[in-house]
Amino acid sequence: MIEAWQLKQLQSLSLRAKVERSKRKIREAYSHFEGGVYVSLSGRDSAVMLDLVREQYPDVPAVYCDTGLEYPEVREYIKSIENVTWLRPKMTFKETIKRYGFPVVSKEVSQKINEYRNTKSEKLRNKRWNGDDNKYKSGKIPVKWRPLCSAPFPVGHKCCDVMKKRPAHKYEKETGRSAFIGTMASDSKFRRQSYLRNTCNAFNLKRPHSTPLSIWSHQNVIDYVEQNEIAIPSCYPATDHTGCMFCMFGVHLEPEPNRFQRMRITHPKQYKYCMEKLGLKEVLGFIGVNYE
Repeated sequence: MIEAWQLKQLQSLSLRAKVERSKRKIREAYSHFEGGVYVSLSGRDSAVMLDLVREQYPDVPAVYCDTGLEYPEVREYIKSIENVTWLRPKMTFKETIKRYGFPVVSKEVSQKINEYRNTKSEKLRNKRWNGDDNKYKSGKIPVKWRPLCSAPFPVGHKCCDVMKKRPAHKYEKETGRSAFIGTMASDSKFRRQSYLRNTCNAFNLKRPHSTPLSIWSHQNVIDYVEQNEIAIPSCYPATDHTGCMFCMFGVHLEPEPNRFQRMRITHPKQYKYCMEKLGLKEVLGFIGVNYE
């Protein structure tokens, strides 16, 4: 566990220093897991991580979860990489949102709204509306997002768990391998808090893993790709969002053109499907995000 000022200090390091630190963290994880590791692939960030890992350990396998939500360019990129295992979830995205709700605003907010709407516990319901106490109000749904409690569509936080984590957990259980994951503390409040608690090599968790890029910024990743001529999915730089195409987490914070406005131009087929068939048009309109 480290303090916020220590993370800020690490994030201010030069790219060269961050690269060397990441390589050291990779060696530590490889040694700790006795070589029983794999690289979780998804897009540009994980492409950099794969380069750093295989520079030292060329035989480390990569794993890609083909959810059907990735940009087609990402799938084509994955096909060009050697030694990749493809996983697939048991449920489609359409089935997942029907059962668990739409991923909107953030994972934390979606979870609180889902619990408020579905719990049978009046205590939890009260906590989600009023908070733990009058001083801190922790655990409550932000006032701005309370209208989602009565939205004409379900809201939930389990999409990533169903579509990505469950297949990965199954793979890890079957192979005994632990993951190198290309997430960064700057990605979200949740990932920042996770890093402060566990740092890069989270060996003591129920699902131990390593996040060697944790102190990097997205600009660091871009610079590393350019300096080292790393192959990445061709949809960059048209979009900086190459997670799940239809995920709405954080879109309300993006300047226009946001991810869906860009998708309308670059991937019209997928745009039409998610807006009309999946119902994202209704959800985005409800939270006041322009999608046209």
